[in-house]
Amino acid sequence: MRHPQMVAAGRHYGCQVVSCVPYDPESKGGAEATVRIAKADLVPTDANLLAAYDTFAELADACLTWCDAVNSRRHRATGQIPADRLDIERTTLHVLPIEPLALALGEERLVGSDRTISFNAVRYSTPPGYTGSRVWCRVVGEELSITARTNSGDLSEIWRHELSTPGVPQIIDEHYPDHPDGRSIHQPRLRPRSEAEIAFVGIGPGAGRWLKEAGPAGATRIRAKMARAVELATVLGNDRVDQALGLAATAGRFADGDLLSILGHIADSKPAGEVVRADESHSVQNGTSGWQALGR
Repeated sequence: MRHPQMVAAGRHYGCQVVSCVPYDPESKGGAEATVRIAKADLVPTDANLLAAYDTFAELADACLTWCDAVNSRRHRATGQIPADRLDIERTTLHVLPIEPLALALGEERLVGSDRTISFNAVRYSTPPGYTGSRVWCRVVGEELSITARTNSGDLSEIWRHELSTPGVPQIIDEHYPDHPDGRSIHQPRLRPRSEAEIAFVGIGPGAGRWLKEAGPAGATRIRAKMARAVELATVLGNDRVDQALGLAATAGRFADGDLLSILGHIADSKPAGEVVRADESHSVQNGTSGWQALGR
């Protein structure tokens, strides 16, 4: 008896599923030679040059290479090349359905509000735009293929994950472009309102970075430090102060005198081209002069 799902698949593609002896595909004449050749050429054995395949993808590539080789040579019985024979037979073959049978797409899953689906007790992330929609998941070798209906209305594979185990979710950061570093916490957006805030943010991107980092760091007297930075920018220029603010944000320095200290360091530092690099004539290694008195 055929499984109802296999019968449905055959009807979908306009063909009939013919069974062979269970667990013995070689008993079916049409598959006998294919199985025999696959065992000899593809499945690793002691007689083959290839001991094993590292991944299922390598096995799939080997199958494609083998099919290209077999279908490009002349068949012994018909005297024709299978690839050329197929072009003739295509004129009488019916057109396949545009969309595959849903069963072929895999198991259906619902994308949650966190843009993930659950498959075999493992959470897998999905690209943006599919929250609340249905997707289909199937295992392909060592990967999980996720298929969905795109904006154009077509069914298409939207992502592939490496298979994982429960407790080890597969979450891709690029699936959360609005969540920095994949975190589900939105970074605050700068919305300056007063003239003082607008003047400070106008110094440059370093000022905005300083303001975003100063809050979580628990910095105090932020408004006074912002006003001081604006005064320094008026005297020294926006570029220099913006650079110092960016360095302060990176180093986590938000004390009262930190900005002036960084500005002084920038002013005293030599350009990169004038930095002396250690070579054979410049060394910080202790000399051996201290050993001269040993043994005397």
